[in-house]
Amino acid sequence: MDFLNSNNYFPDVSNASDDGLLAVGGDLSENRLLSAYQKGIFPWFEDDNTILWWSPDPRFVLFPKDLKVSKSMKQVLRNSDFEITINKDFDAVIKACAAAKRPGQEDTWITKGMIEAYSKLHQLGYAKSIEVWLDNTLVGGLYGVDLGNGVFCGESMFTKVSNASKVGFITFIQNTDYKLIDCQVYTNHLDSLGAIDIPRNQFLKYLL
Repeated sequence: MDFLNSNNYFPDVSNASDDGLLAVGGDLSENRLLSAYQKGIFPWFEDDNTILWWSPDPRFVLFPKDLKVSKSMKQVLRNSDFEITINKDFDAVIKACAAAKRPGQEDTWITKGMIEAYSKLHQLGYAKSIEVWLDNTLVGGLYGVDLGNGVFCGESMFTKVSNASKVGFITFIQNTDYKLIDCQVYTNHLDSLGAIDIPRNQFLKYLL
């Protein structure tokens, strides 16, 4: 594990530990974040004073062509009154993701520093938000980083109404032409939608 300084240097991802931890330190500047994502690295921590950088192997990803939509979900998509938008309210989405309560998680990893950093990426056109509205109220959504190379790196999602974030995620994927959605690490929710583990080396090829 390396300790980063003020430049944008990252060690080779092959140096990551068995659980994927690659480096500690550095900052969340736009240049460093973009450099990280382009190398298959992402930040994940709970304290702005201790920034942790990860590159797990295997990598959990979703190929849009393999998206699984159950019969019941197809019915929800047909009959729901949800409205889906993109980049209408990034600030509200990332703050809602930070506030969402998650099983087994006492605190949020979307810290104040993370919110500020990804908001800057959004202003630069790299970070995207997908909003789900019901009766003009934000009830779900997700955000992530678009590398401009056909890969969307999903970061977090939230829901306040049953199926809201799932409808937003599915609708987003079905109406874009990404070759790969980076889901980073395994979750039951994304597994049910068709995400799979692939070797890190295979994942890195999609970033070229």
